[in-house]
Amino acid sequence: MTPYIEEALRMLRLAQGDYQAFSILRAHPDSPLAPTCFHAQQCVEKALKAVLMANQVYFRRTHDLEEIADFLEAAHLSPPYDMETYRGLSPFAVELRYDELVVPSITLETAGQIAEQTLTWARELVMGASNSATS
Repeated sequence: MTPYIEEALRMLRLAQGDYQAFSILRAHPDSPLAPTCFHAQQCVEKALKAVLMANQVYFRRTHDLEEIADFLEAAHLSPPYDMETYRGLSPFAVELRYDELVVPSITLETAGQIAEQTLTWARELVMGASNSATS
């Protein structure tokens, strides 16, 4: 297996772990929004990066989902959501972890849908690239 596919699969496993953490926290009635949605944001970020890695698209280190989506668009890869939708998760990467005065514009349900669909999309593309690389 090629190093870029191995790294993409590793990133996909990390994204799955963040989705599991999000799901566990979301199910708890007292779970605060910001730390819970942080894991949804991390799931999406890592899933998008896994697709970039699997397609050998190089990108700078960033938590900005819009910037990552720009790299995908430049590579003619279309994620399941547009940049405006991903923008709703972006504050959970940094701002809402340290500033409770920022008002989030997303619900747990929406964050979960975005994370789940992005992870599913990424898994399909990475596994497809993995199968092509081993053929």
